[in-house]
Amino acid sequence: MVSICIHAQVNRFFYEYKFIPDSNNRGDVKNEMMFLDIDKNGSSYYSRDKYISDSISKNELEKQLKSFSGNISVNRRENPGIISYKVIKQYPDFNTYLFRNIATDQYKIKENSKQDWKIIPDKQKIGEYNVQKATVNFGGRDWIAWFSSEIPFQDGPYKFCGLPGLIVKIEDSTGSHIMTLVGNKKVLQTSTEDKYLDLPQNMRVYGVGGKEIEVTKDQFKKVWKAYVNDPIKNMREMMMKNTDDSKVSFKVKTSDGKEISDPNQVFREMEKRTKETLAKNNNPIEPDLIN
Repeated sequence: MVSICIHAQVNRFFYEYKFIPDSNNRGDVKNEMMFLDIDKNGSSYYSRDKYISDSISKNELEKQLKSFSGNISVNRRENPGIISYKVIKQYPDFNTYLFRNIATDQYKIKENSKQDWKIIPDKQKIGEYNVQKATVNFGGRDWIAWFSSEIPFQDGPYKFCGLPGLIVKIEDSTGSHIMTLVGNKKVLQTSTEDKYLDLPQNMRVYGVGGKEIEVTKDQFKKVWKAYVNDPIKNMREMMMKNTDDSKVSFKVKTSDGKEISDPNQVFREMEKRTKETLAKNNNPIEPDLIN
């Protein structure tokens, strides 16, 4: 994507997100810094590391496309971020959209239901803020939140919103997902208006270019189920659609460092890796979205 820059001041809140991706290995706790950017029109929640990685990758890809000679190299960043999704909320109605990738496709899922919070009298202090407790069942999990009316935003990390103050901390009842506010500042943000790159025929790049596919939650579940059953379908389709003028090749390295380029071997290796990754990410933040 090419970004058209528009400068606007936003309130940026920093959340430390600790989570356990594999319910069978609770000692493996991941950590990601997340941004919650709030302005008068709404909010955006996304990974800091992924944002930086994507910006660098898009700039590199744009340079290659300007002098396209038949070959494009897309390299994996050293620190691409763990969290790939993004959540957008639109004020004043808090229409909420989740953006998630499946293989080379990006989906835009609208959240229709509002959270039915139960505010509890319990109060405490977290960091510098006086907070109050609230609970909710959402996405297949029971959540405990602490919000502060000292921060006048009815918003919070991920899809959470609707309390009379910003959510300072929220965690699920199993302790698998914990989001804690660790700082904030006003920034002159360069927001982006996405302009899609003109990729060579039949070429798709993970997380880059292409318009989001708008789907309902039920439609996304069907797509996810099909992906789990056949995680390399998109790669096969891309290879089959190649023309003489637009060839796409894949190379991967096996666990022992051997490089393979034969399409059938590449597909087998990628399918094996993807299924192993899916098996180790069995504890999602929102189970109802994929189960």
